[in-house]
Amino acid sequence: MANKNLTRRDFLAGSLAATAFMYVPKHVLGGPGITAPSDKLNIAAIGAGGRAGSNIVGAGKGNNIVALCDVDLNRAKDMWGRYPNAAKFRDFRVMLDKQKDIDAVIVSTPDHMHAYAALSAIKMGKHVYCEKPLTHTIQEARILTEQARKYKVATQMGNQGHSGSGIRRVSEWVKSGVIGKIKEVRCWTDRPNNWWPQGMDKFPAEAQPVPSTLEWDMWLGTAAWREYNAAYLPFIWRGWWDFGTGSLGDMGCHIMDIPFTALGLKAPISVEADTGKFSAVSPPLESTIKYEFMVDGNKVPFTWYDGGRLPERPKMVPKDAKLGDGCGSMIIGEDAVIVAGTYGGGAWVYPEAKMDEIKKVPKSTPNSPGHYEEWIAACKGGAKAGSNFDVSGALTETVLLGNVAMLAKQKILWDSKNLKVTNSAEANKLISKTYRKGWDIKDLL
Repeated sequence: MANKNLTRRDFLAGSLAATAFMYVPKHVLGGPGITAPSDKLNIAAIGAGGRAGSNIVGAGKGNNIVALCDVDLNRAKDMWGRYPNAAKFRDFRVMLDKQKDIDAVIVSTPDHMHAYAALSAIKMGKHVYCEKPLTHTIQEARILTEQARKYKVATQMGNQGHSGSGIRRVSEWVKSGVIGKIKEVRCWTDRPNNWWPQGMDKFPAEAQPVPSTLEWDMWLGTAAWREYNAAYLPFIWRGWWDFGTGSLGDMGCHIMDIPFTALGLKAPISVEADTGKFSAVSPPLESTIKYEFMVDGNKVPFTWYDGGRLPERPKMVPKDAKLGDGCGSMIIGEDAVIVAGTYGGGAWVYPEAKMDEIKKVPKSTPNSPGHYEEWIAACKGGAKAGSNFDVSGALTETVLLGNVAMLAKQKILWDSKNLKVTNSAEANKLISKTYRKGWDIKDLL
């Protein structure tokens, strides 16, 4: 008897059975340049404007974009026009409930809504691609990691450099031992300067008329209610703690990923912050975050700089050598220093005499077919994507610990296994957050 419980997801993960002597047209089976309908995923997007557009187009290639959801009609209009046959929604909860053919979901909302939107999809057995940072809080990152594992869905975080060749080469160089014993890591970004404002003392007092194209209550979602003001969106929400995670949250999952992966890091043992002006409502204009990791039994400092602050140039790096691309990372060994750009691009080793040894290090890691392609293949039953939530969840927890240390205004000691700051009850409260009524992520569990 046929299996009546066979789902579309099972079918996609399996293979087509061939029937002898039966002719099947090429447009059904697929072929060079042609994707068979049975191999296409039905993808929905939560968020359609801004960065979401790249995610939708990237993941949608060769697949079906069946539903789009956005609270801002003005921001969504380009994608809504590009995919006229996709169902349109303003509330993703309604979309997930009514659109029964969804296989996978792309989450490209502001940070504060990542976890609620992603978990809503995961609980329904949908595969999830979620923008970085994975979540707004450390507790949310752990919840998504565990729930994705429980429901066995394919996941990927939107730190596209993780699928690049740069991170692969840097990892191979480190593992080869060419740079020697690891002594220190330094990362930096040019954010937030000239990107969005930070360091505000208070929320705007003025209540402005809500644009007719915007569902303001839905945009707020998990965040505390406040009156609309143009100071919050579309992109400048990053500079408010209620919605974003500052420059560290914006770029840390890109830049820190290079040394984090190359050194096989899991979680820091301590974090402390030195910052410029900041408040309970807005991240600082500039900061230096000092993490400490255990690497091969030794304590290794791992420092983050932003807002114009830059790391000291190691003696092995020439004064005229370009450091990164406005952002970057350095892995400092006893014998050499690796310098790389935002996504691991332009990686180089100093002193340059070491490049002769580096060129002999074999390329042992296959190149990725692409960040979206990895996720799509995983959704169809292939290998896990490189930045699946087991990987990106740990990275996100580490990144967001910098913000916890910042807000706690003290050095914090971290117990990753138990998700706990061990030396400060006040700091420990910052691992999670208070949700607006009706939006508590724990209600989804």
